[in-house]
Amino acid sequence: MINNIESGPKAPKDPQKKRSGFYIMINKLIEATARFEGKPSQEVYLDEGRFAFDANFVGGVEDENILTALKSCEGVHKLVHSIGVCVKASKDVGNIDFVLHNYGKLDRYKSGTLIKIPCTKDGSEVIITLKDYEWSKDDDVVGKMAFEFEKPELTAEVTVKVYLNDGYEVPEISIDPPVEFGSDKYNSMIKKSLLNIGNNKRLKAAIDKAERGEDVTVAYIGGSITQGAGAKPTNTNCYAYRSYLKFKEMFGKGDGENVHFVKAGVGGTPSELGLIRYDREVLRDGRVTSDIVVVEFAVNDEGDETKGICYESLVLNILSAKNKPAVILLFSVFANDWNLQERLSPVGRLYNLPMVSISDAVVEQFKLTREEGNIITKRQFFYDIYHPTNDGHTIMTDSLAYLFEQTSKNACDEMDIELDIAPAIGNSFLDVHLIDKKDNSCGAVIEQGSFKETDKDLQFVEVDCESQGTPEFPYNWMHAPESGRESFRLKVKSRSLLLVFKDTASIDFGKADIYVDGTYILTADPQAVGWTHCNAVILYQEEISKEHNIEIKMSDDSFDKYFTILGFGYN
Repeated sequence: MINNIESGPKAPKDPQKKRSGFYIMINKLIEATARFEGKPSQEVYLDEGRFAFDANFVGGVEDENILTALKSCEGVHKLVHSIGVCVKASKDVGNIDFVLHNYGKLDRYKSGTLIKIPCTKDGSEVIITLKDYEWSKDDDVVGKMAFEFEKPELTAEVTVKVYLNDGYEVPEISIDPPVEFGSDKYNSMIKKSLLNIGNNKRLKAAIDKAERGEDVTVAYIGGSITQGAGAKPTNTNCYAYRSYLKFKEMFGKGDGENVHFVKAGVGGTPSELGLIRYDREVLRDGRVTSDIVVVEFAVNDEGDETKGICYESLVLNILSAKNKPAVILLFSVFANDWNLQERLSPVGRLYNLPMVSISDAVVEQFKLTREEGNIITKRQFFYDIYHPTNDGHTIMTDSLAYLFEQTSKNACDEMDIELDIAPAIGNSFLDVHLIDKKDNSCGAVIEQGSFKETDKDLQFVEVDCESQGTPEFPYNWMHAPESGRESFRLKVKSRSLLLVFKDTASIDFGKADIYVDGTYILTADPQAVGWTHCNAVILYQEEISKEHNIEIKMSDDSFDKYFTILGFGYN
């Protein structure tokens, strides 16, 4: 059961005494995103330890007892007295509601408490006192906060502070001073991002082409950071769009209309899926020729089953195009200073590619005080555990622009990069292509069985400079409870085959068993990850191409559930 409380307590309260508390958001810019269901909103997830992380990361809380208490609703009610919400927005933004949603034990998204209260827009604090509300006994964890707007693309600035019950104390933090963009110290930090300037023949060719007024396309493929997560507005403040604008301003002819932009970032997905997406989402099925491709999977590829082979295969696939595009490897970083630069950079070293490391630029200075040389704090750089703020996206933009600038200054390398060499990690997934309801160029034989519906509740991403989301893998096959029990069958000749299926937290979705040539391979569980996104898994990988028969059928306990096959990748 959801408690959907549309307003705060009716009886006014006496002024609160000053309580100890900590921030989990400070002057954070938010943006309303259109939702498949419900009002446009900015969602802030607090499950999976993120509430505790934000308390430590934003609020400076180091007490382990307090951080542990934030990981369950039971602990939160012992610890938290109230939550203060401040919203600043222009009058024409319309109504904004603050939502606090606890996830349930029985049904993650439906059996926990949901509280909704209206916000003021003048920056005054609205206090939500926990004891004034009725809470479900099924509450498990604080799942998320959300700010609901009347229309998408509207923005506001918010601050959220958690106030503690008597007996709990945390130190007050000081607010960080503004970042001094363009200062000598800032520019020195940006220079550290240039991990490898690489062979410049291809990148200079693209620059020269742009300066001559010929059409040039700058493309980006990666995960949620490339999609624009953390940037507000997502479509125009993300590093991809802003670095494209930098290139256009630096080298475009006249007003730069000859320089074009392609963005294909998809949250939560590794290069294993990027291989399958590249033809459709970057090359647009042959309609686009990319001159520069920025590849950003340094914080997404932990989920790559091949531990780098898919990454190198994708990079080599791009480099092998007839028009000889330039490839730039971009290494972003998480708030815990982690990325996969050590694993993936040997690919760039082998082919002598330009490489830009955001980690090299910012991580060491994170450890310094402002007096010791800090330029930007983690609170300023990161919007959440994973994604940059507008300031963070600015640093990524300026780091790529520095590569562009240095490349344009240097003499052109005489020889092109060498591709016909032994791989750094592996290249066995070269030339992977997509099979779905729309594309089947290999002539695979498909019997859809009971997987005859089309799922429309998909992962949506902002493509290119669009602000509205576009569905991923819309030409899919979905099993529905009323569709029957027949298996989905695919007969295809290939060396490798990857299955892409939909992950979701919905309890209406069940598992499917996968067989290759009659042998059980795996059970695909769409609820294992817990949110709606695209999941790629390898069904087989062999040295030579031969015909295989694939069967996908609902598990014995899941015939009355849904399951969505988004597509396949083969080579």
